Amino acid sequence: MNSKQIQYSLLFAALGVFFFIPFNGGVHLFDWDEINFAEISREMLLTQDYTRVYIDFAPFWEKPPLFFWMQVLAMKLFGVNEFAARLPNALIGVATLVLLFNIGRKLYNDRFGYIWAGVYFGSILPFLYFKSGIIDPYFNFFIFLGIYFFILFYWKKDKFGNIELKWNPWTYLFIGGFFIGLGILTKGQVAYLIAALTFFVYWVDQRLRFYVNVPEFLFFTFAATLVTLGWYGVETAKNGPWFINEFNIYQYRLFSTPDAGHRGFPGYHFAVLLVGCFPASIFAIRNFWPMPKEEFAYRKDFKKWMKYLFWVVLILFTIVKSKIVHYSSMCYFPLTFLAANTIYHILEEGIDFSPWMKRLLYIVGGIFVFATVALPFIGMNVESIIPLINDPFAQANLEADVNWTIWQIIPGVFLLALMIYAVRTIVKGQKQLGFSVLFAGTAVFVMLTLFFYIGKIERISQRAAIEFFEERQGEDCYVMTSGYKSYAHLFYTQKPYEKLYQQEDREPRKQFMLTGPIDKDVYLVTKVHKTHHVEEYPEFKEIGRKNGFVFYKRTAKK
Repeated sequence: MNSKQIQYSLLFAALGVFFFIPFNGGVHLFDWDEINFAEISREMLLTQDYTRVYIDFAPFWEKPPLFFWMQVLAMKLFGVNEFAARLPNALIGVATLVLLFNIGRKLYNDRFGYIWAGVYFGSILPFLYFKSGIIDPYFNFFIFLGIYFFILFYWKKDKFGNIELKWNPWTYLFIGGFFIGLGILTKGQVAYLIAALTFFVYWVDQRLRFYVNVPEFLFFTFAATLVTLGWYGVETAKNGPWFINEFNIYQYRLFSTPDAGHRGFPGYHFAVLLVGCFPASIFAIRNFWPMPKEEFAYRKDFKKWMKYLFWVVLILFTIVKSKIVHYSSMCYFPLTFLAANTIYHILEEGIDFSPWMKRLLYIVGGIFVFATVALPFIGMNVESIIPLINDPFAQANLEADVNWTIWQIIPGVFLLALMIYAVRTIVKGQKQLGFSVLFAGTAVFVMLTLFFYIGKIERISQRAAIEFFEERQGEDCYVMTSGYKSYAHLFYTQKPYEKLYQQEDREPRKQFMLTGPIDKDVYLVTKVHKTHHVEEYPEFKEIGRKNGFVFYKRTAKK
């Protein structure tokens, strides 16, 4: 590793630390996913059971434990709070930027590595996910590394020239399987499915030539399986196969039915990637048309792999019934590579900065400009907006005490000025400066948007309920929700560890709190349009309502 490589690696590490870590504890976690995962980690700490995942102290077979182990470590260091819940993703964000620079440098040169890491850093959703407490940044990181090392294995085996590969091909193959195994331990077998489908598509492209033979593929699978035995094997040996069976059944159901009502139109993920990965998505599009011939065969091959990975993920999660934004987030790696490749060729004078790129930058970027400029004006005139909304819960949400000012248009104005300056600079021939300004500025835009808006959005959407739950901390009582799904009452009441129970006992426990001979007070939270569910239980008395949430209490008889 030369001094320039070290310098750039440290630069991107510092950039990640500076942008991804600060202010992560400044706003409450969001229902469902952020609070769900943080609560799992909190309960893991309380139960001291690190092989089985629990939620509300009942087995939760939807996710494997690796990400929760990371959150547990952070909570041991920084306490059970929002900052600790989001810290693992901030750190994997730092690692991602350093990784992309070094892979880009290996494939091309320092300039390409700089572009790829910068493009990932300066695109909206890829940046935003490193400020969150969800699982996907770890999951995507491991899958990408698994496929990358598999590609290196193939190049070493087939003796691709002009790229230095020091290790034995079986070493690359084992490392690739190892990272896919970590992906399985992060979010399930879909990690292996994505890798296997990508390998299959490449095999078809090779006109069914067995570029990897059966023993080699089995060895890759063995390496992945060996890693997963660190959880599957221990859990099965400790508690029998029931939990693992339920976990596998859930993974199948997730693909075959819409999860928790998350439906969407067929082009949902196309739209998410086009808008959410701005501005990288604009430049990635160019790579699906003829591009300058790559100097070396391995570069052409890697581009092919990235395109196949992109389409495999996009088509797979278009087919999947559940439509959730982060399901297609594995596309961020190939998408940003393709965008970086386009920009690299623009800088090298291989292709032009086309007028359609300029127009599409303004169109997609204009969506964010319009949203961030319009939002403060809507907030300052919310009284005139409320009657136009048919949803009573949304109407009540908008009654939250939020202070909007004209100064909150700053992020939108900043992005507009940024786009105009960057585009004009590129057109004038100062291309490297223009692209640097565009992507670095977009990262600043995301930070400004979080600073100006995220607290207000959280206050409108859930703060009233969160504050009610926080007030129950330390009180010997039961707390539940009705009419909507939430994990907030568990995490924000800091529900104490009582005893473990089974999923089939959930309804009897709920019925006990609603009608049974309770030994302590029961608090119930519902939404304003769901109160009819609570009216069936006359012992519950309304004790308040705020911003769309209604609070009830059932007093224990002394």
